[in-house]
Amino acid sequence: MSVKPGKAKTSAVTGRRLRRHPRYRSSFPVGVTFLTEGSYRQLAAHCKDLSEAGIGVLLAAELTLGEVASLNFALPGTRSWELRAVLRHRRGYHYGFEFFSLTQEQIESLARYLKGLNRADTD
Repeated sequence: MSVKPGKAKTSAVTGRRLRRHPRYRSSFPVGVTFLTEGSYRQLAAHCKDLSEAGIGVLLAAELTLGEVASLNFALPGTRSWELRAVLRHRRGYHYGFEFFSLTQEQIESLARYLKGLNRADTD
C-alpha cells in the first residue's frame, strides 16, 4: 500500500471532501509505537472513531503526517491486534491513521463490530 493518500472526492453541495469509508464512534484503549530520535517510543492512546480503513485516536504526542506507527488494540470480543498504520490526518491531539493491511479475519471481525456502532461522520 502506498503511503500517499488518494485524492478525496468533493461534495458538490457542501464543498467538503467525501470520505471513502464511513466512520463510527468507538471507545477503547490503543497502544501506539513509533520511531523517534533513533529509538522506539510507546504511548497510550484512546480510540474515538473507527472505519474499515483506519482509526481516529486521541494521543498526547507530536507526530508528523506520513509517519508510520504500530497500533495495538483489541475490539470487544476479539484477540489483540498489532498492525501498521500511516498517519493521514491531525487536528490538535486527534490523529487519523490509515491501516496498511488487514488479514481477512480482521476485515470480517471489523465489519461485524462496525455494524453495531453509531456513525461519527454525520455531525
